[in-house]
Amino acid sequence: MDIQEVSLRLARADLKRITFSCPRKEAGMDAEQVWKKMVIRPVFIKNQTMFQAEHFTRKQAFQRNYMPEELSGLIKDMLENRFLELNASWPGCSVLVKISKKGKIYYKESPEPVADTELSLSQNREKRYRIQQQDILEPLMDLGVVTKDGKIVASRYDKFRQIDRFVALIDDEIDPNQETIRIIDFGCGKSYLSFVLYGYLTRVRGLHVLMTGLDLKADVIKKCNETAEKYGYADLHFEVGDIAMYHPETAPDMVISLHACDTATDYALYNAISWNTKQIFAVPCCQHEVNAQLTKRAAGSLSEYGILKERFSALLTDACRADLLRSEGYHVDVVEFVDMAHSPKNIMLRASKIVSRNTGRMAALQAKERVETAMRTYQVKPLLYTMLYPEQAGAETMDATEDRP
Repeated sequence: MDIQEVSLRLARADLKRITFSCPRKEAGMDAEQVWKKMVIRPVFIKNQTMFQAEHFTRKQAFQRNYMPEELSGLIKDMLENRFLELNASWPGCSVLVKISKKGKIYYKESPEPVADTELSLSQNREKRYRIQQQDILEPLMDLGVVTKDGKIVASRYDKFRQIDRFVALIDDEIDPNQETIRIIDFGCGKSYLSFVLYGYLTRVRGLHVLMTGLDLKADVIKKCNETAEKYGYADLHFEVGDIAMYHPETAPDMVISLHACDTATDYALYNAISWNTKQIFAVPCCQHEVNAQLTKRAAGSLSEYGILKERFSALLTDACRADLLRSEGYHVDVVEFVDMAHSPKNIMLRASKIVSRNTGRMAALQAKERVETAMRTYQVKPLLYTMLYPEQAGAETMDATEDRP
């Protein structure tokens, strides 16, 4: 099958949408000329069905309407000169087309009847989900969250919302003028969120993403690399390694740490700060360190009730982490990652590096002082503080000891 035949097959009257992605970047082409994405959809103008093509450059969006008989020629032109991939959909059917660097065409048509137990993404656009029907990502299909034509499986609706929330939180913080982004995912595990994020950023946002996942389990990492190869995610790699000992060849623009247990989150944050990472997204888990340090004298009634002590320790740990990020020149938000009804571990620390260290200098000093006050009050010593300020950590420990009767 060649591009001409593909174009004729796709130019159907009942077409719902075509999304072109993976832009071709020819030698000598200015960055402003590269089309990041193109979407074709039917429109009804003056009692006639036409097809509206909207393409996006780095800073602008352009629209043009085409007659039905012009559709196949437009598709052919886009595949030959602008893009290497497209997703097309019709009622009950979808097509994925990929063109390799050697010009080989991969064509996959997936008929899928609409079941009563499925919800259409397009029918829920009022909810403003970041992942829409045109963004049919293979990881979501493998997870059983969506069907091949982009319908959300009703029993997996909560999982889809969590994934979409994760993508949106990260997408909102990316510089719209950024073309290439390096990401490290610490404690990646099975990496289903890494796969979804990589697919979204490359195929929907049109970014060049260089992403590395790190985990201690060799069998899990082997499986992740095999999956990345299956999806054709060329610049998504996974390595076996310890967060505390990891040193990348090139510093990342973004660090992600989701549910890294206990102090592994602290090592992830410390590494990100040391590398002057622009964006940090951390969802802490199992904060045992401060819990073990809290004494009855310092915690009072909280120490009498295990569940209250555990929750207080987690909140105190994350509050200190947020302020320590601020003390190092980051703007920090503490946001709800998923609804509390679905997971008690629902706090995300979202941090962005402030361009100028002079901006917010006083706020940074105050944030550090708040941590030190909490350390003296509750007689604890968070690991992240000891790594960032090792000399002062010793003094704070002595002060806390002297305060005790």
